[in-house]
Amino acid sequence: MPNTMTIEPITQLLNEAPMPLLQLDQIRLETSAKLDRKRRSQLGQFMTPSSIARFMASLFTDSGLFSASLLDAGAGIGSLSSAFLERWRAGGFGFKRVSATAYEIDPVLRCQLAETLGSYAGNNITIDIESSDFIEDSVFLLGFGKGVCFTHAILNPPYKKILSNSSHRLMLRKAGIETVNLYSAFVALAMARMMPGGQVVAIIPRSFCNGPYYKPFREFILSRAAIRRIHLFTSRDKAFKDDDVLQENIIISLERNGEQGPVTVSTSNDDSFSDFASFSIPFDQIVKPGDHEGFIHIPVSSDPEPRALPSSVCHSLADLGIAVSTGPVVDFRLKPHLVSMPVSGAVPLLYPCHFSGQVTEWPKVDSKKPNAIMVNKETRGWLFPNGFYTVVRRFSSKEEKRRIVASVVSPDLFNAEMLGFENHLNVYHQAKAGLCKELVHGLAVFLNSSHIDAFFRRFSGHTQVNATDLRLLKYPSLPQLKALGRWALSQRETSQEDIDNKIDTLP
Repeated sequence: MPNTMTIEPITQLLNEAPMPLLQLDQIRLETSAKLDRKRRSQLGQFMTPSSIARFMASLFTDSGLFSASLLDAGAGIGSLSSAFLERWRAGGFGFKRVSATAYEIDPVLRCQLAETLGSYAGNNITIDIESSDFIEDSVFLLGFGKGVCFTHAILNPPYKKILSNSSHRLMLRKAGIETVNLYSAFVALAMARMMPGGQVVAIIPRSFCNGPYYKPFREFILSRAAIRRIHLFTSRDKAFKDDDVLQENIIISLERNGEQGPVTVSTSNDDSFSDFASFSIPFDQIVKPGDHEGFIHIPVSSDPEPRALPSSVCHSLADLGIAVSTGPVVDFRLKPHLVSMPVSGAVPLLYPCHFSGQVTEWPKVDSKKPNAIMVNKETRGWLFPNGFYTVVRRFSSKEEKRRIVASVVSPDLFNAEMLGFENHLNVYHQAKAGLCKELVHGLAVFLNSSHIDAFFRRFSGHTQVNATDLRLLKYPSLPQLKALGRWALSQRETSQEDIDNKIDTLP
């Protein structure tokens, strides 16, 4: 049975915060204000609130070492290292001495970092602050068989894409790391620099858990470490609310060369941890056996398979001869050809705002978005023939009950030969043409089920639904989808319960 932990230990941890960490919160806000928006974007770094820092430090297990060597890469003002050192001072670790190495390239942050960590120097604590680039330094040291010297790492790494032709991308490849973002590069290098049994605790976006771009990173981590803990912040905008970050974040605890066992999963809405809950999950529910993509599923309850899909749901879109693509019309690129309302020579241009459930409202008179696009040699290649399509919004609002929201496009709503689909829609089609009526309605029923919503939330932390995510789903067979469509067409209206019960009847 899953072991649900009580909230009290976490509440006590937060209420008994040492004064230096509470003071760091004010320093964090003041220092962040000194960095202009452009500079913060270049750094891609958001500083850690003290409550999160203390929680992260609490996740390390006492390994019985005589001494510890701590890595903090992208250290900012030193909140994470401070939380680790405060825990050691309070007797939370058994080792007798600590050496801490903190990397920070920004001079404004590094000045405050030196002041923060300098107060800990002495009394069996050694502090080393590095101004060098963590990626460059790590790849250099690892290339010469050095740098594997840390027993612990505590990280809030920068979040920024790495261009395919950048020097960082080329350096990482030398270390056997293929990844697309600084945060995953920092975690991979930290793991590479851990001694056997070394522990890494990092707060990172959940986006690495699925999708093809992060597959090499998942393989790198899963082949070198055991996942011990995962904490999920269920609100997208609360963990780093002071920096207006809209991202689903997790805290992950990894052990280098550890033997994989059950994973402790915990959740809270925000950094207050007031609704903290925790339970243990078998690893085969985190990474499914035989999953060549290595998707990392994060359940939000101890229910092993909420709204499990019937076994017949096993077909890929390629098996079904169906494609899904991002809407090809990027409005700012075709702006001269867009018109607010339909006129002669124009065809409908569909945005997410034109869909509400299964209701299509076009043209939308009060919309700030254009309702039509002129047909000419510049636009014709971006248009689809009028027909039946299933569309899924790429972005759901925070208040949306489901992450995937599917609607049906019917050709009889438009007196036009062609249609434009804007870039914030995903479109199901067949060779850039429409599908049959029953099939598009069946796809909408399936995609709008609670089964798909539960499955998608377990493996995707994106604030958006990409065409790639939809391609990776498994679907019922064509006959089953058409039968679902005929059922939907025979109903005056369908509730969420009706849809879910119908999916449950699939063999």
